[in-house]
Amino acid sequence: MTETLPACFEHVRLPGATDDVELAVAVGGTGTPVVLLHGFPQTHLMWRHVAERLAADHTVICPDLRGYGASDKPAATDPDVYAKRTMAADVVRVAAALGHERFALIGHDRGALVAFRAGLDHPETVTHLGILDVVPTLDMWNVLHGVQAAVAYHLYLMAQPPGVPEALIAGSADTFFGSFLDAWSVGPSTLPDAVRAEYLRASAAAVESIVADYRASATIDVTHDQADLDAGSQLAMPVTVMQQDWGAQLGYDAAAVWRAWAPDLDHRLTRAGHFMAEAAPDEVTGVIRELLKR
Repeated sequence: MTETLPACFEHVRLPGATDDVELAVAVGGTGTPVVLLHGFPQTHLMWRHVAERLAADHTVICPDLRGYGASDKPAATDPDVYAKRTMAADVVRVAAALGHERFALIGHDRGALVAFRAGLDHPETVTHLGILDVVPTLDMWNVLHGVQAAVAYHLYLMAQPPGVPEALIAGSADTFFGSFLDAWSVGPSTLPDAVRAEYLRASAAAVESIVADYRASATIDVTHDQADLDAGSQLAMPVTVMQQDWGAQLGYDAAAVWRAWAPDLDHRLTRAGHFMAEAAPDEVTGVIRELLKR
């Protein structure tokens, strides 16, 4: 690898929600803790620029989510294994093991769904919540309609019963995962060749667990979100959501979607594309710092 997190970051392995699953975690800096969760099809490496900036005055914790990167990839023997509730519990336990009972939490894409669930399940633990380019799982399924849903075909593919999705993706892993890395980047400089190659390597080695993570979002995660919606649950902490500026083609009011969950909401738009933390790290870091002041 030619690009990594700064040398000040230590790489450790810590138990997740249960002792039989360990997460690979990069930790660096000093100060109040900020946990950064990566998206698909990435690893904690996506935070390399933002983490360096935040580590100047924060303890920055960057885990690989269960099923991704160098973290354990348990078999999906029941729906709870890759439920965002379980993955959120992973994060809370990792932070506690590092001595942090309360922390700010920033998530991108899949990591943002984990962060959202952590905010609902652990309001006493998550002090500030940052969401990069996603809407909650329940809302995601509700806003996808007709031909618009074609851009999210992978959601439907990986929602299918075990067997076919795994076989199809494993048979052309570089093509499948690479298509998202290319389509979601604003330009070739967003993902240097070495970083792109690392994402492809890590994803090809995690096909079954990545599919299980997505399948959970079509099953148990929907159940959990619906239960919270029915109960009137909301995010109690300050929330900042940063999303691509799709304009009218988005087809729905993303800010309104988030406001229903987050009364204390700051909704931002960016032209940095989906991989905004890598394309515009100064912009993203600035938004995170503003969130932490609230």
